[in-house]
Amino acid sequence: MNTPLAERLRPKTLEDYISQTHLVGKSGALYQQIKSSVIPSMILWGPPGIGKTTLANIIATESERPFFKLSAINSGVKDIREVIDKAKKSGGLFTAKNPILFIDEIHRFSKSQQDSLLEAVEKGWVTLIGATTENPSFEVIAALLSRCQVYILNSFNKEDLEALLERAINEDEILSKKKIILKETEALLRLSGGDARKLLNIFELIVNSFNSEKITLTNNIVLKQVQNNTARYDKTGEQHYDIISAFIKSIRGSDPNAAVYYLARMIEGGEDVKFIARRLLILASEDIGNANPTALVIANNTFQAVSVIGNPESRIILSQCTTYLASSPKSNAAYEAIGKAQQLVKDTGDLSVPLAIRNAPTKLMKEIGYGEDYKYSHNYNNNFTAQEFLPKEISNTKLYNPGNNSRENSQRQYLKQLWKDKYGY
Repeated sequence: MNTPLAERLRPKTLEDYISQTHLVGKSGALYQQIKSSVIPSMILWGPPGIGKTTLANIIATESERPFFKLSAINSGVKDIREVIDKAKKSGGLFTAKNPILFIDEIHRFSKSQQDSLLEAVEKGWVTLIGATTENPSFEVIAALLSRCQVYILNSFNKEDLEALLERAINEDEILSKKKIILKETEALLRLSGGDARKLLNIFELIVNSFNSEKITLTNNIVLKQVQNNTARYDKTGEQHYDIISAFIKSIRGSDPNAAVYYLARMIEGGEDVKFIARRLLILASEDIGNANPTALVIANNTFQAVSVIGNPESRIILSQCTTYLASSPKSNAAYEAIGKAQQLVKDTGDLSVPLAIRNAPTKLMKEIGYGEDYKYSHNYNNNFTAQEFLPKEISNTKLYNPGNNSRENSQRQYLKQLWKDKYGY
């Protein structure tokens, strides 16, 4: 039998579906809708191997609806229209149980391809279920997004993944015939990166490498067997997250040679160029920030450019941006500042904004002191005068600490000159 373990173990009912209780548990957002067959068009957003396709299949089965599936990787507008025509003929015009159209990796559809779905969704010819690993706010057009509910699927935790392994050992029609003793799971879980499909594929690969019917697995055995099967393992694209991690860490570590190497690995592996560009955009603020503000400008222009140009020329633009960011001075001061600020908000709650800097659009607000004693900075020398902007409970709290580089050292000196000893610059 050539059917992969992950496919053989794919759940068929909600009761067999592991995790995502916030959606499909008895009090979940989708549970009652599925049971009552009142299914809205939706976007399922979550990491790979988390059960988006499985959930779409279960929704169709439980609600007894025709199910049509497209992959955005190899489908065009013509394919979409053909499926919509089939869906309409299967009952979408005459019954409340309109067919379900499932589109995997919907973020890979262009604007025109997504536009071609609008009428069918609007008129109820189909109930659209789109699956994406990317933020729908960026990858799904506003008109389509407004017609869909967005449901976030969470990553599997350790208990979920171990439950899948136990199910494979005890319930799979092939593996259950062997005596498999799973002594340790840490290596398997680490290699899977939280991806259930990847976990089961690795597990099956390891089990099939033994001729014996009795198999005992430890962390060392797992790692050894995976290393022996590296070539086969790589071809399936399982190292996706390892490569992007190496790419980011190489840029952060100011090594343009390693960075462009991992960029080439992703390009040759068929990675979505917009995914790469988006990661560069995040890195430009997180790891470079005010040490070189131009980095964010270049990264943003890179994202815009590759979105327009596409393959194969995008590789040149990505290479320019990658080598530029890797060669830039680094600072995570802005990243650290927002983290500290968010934690402070969580710890202190909704503190009162000082009256002097509150907006006073009405007479009543002015009468009770809103905006009173506010000092308009531009009326003073050097466009600055000392005044209190933070709530009094956290006055003098320093959240932004400029990094140790020429540009941010200048910032530090400027802030110290303005604020003297207030923030300890």
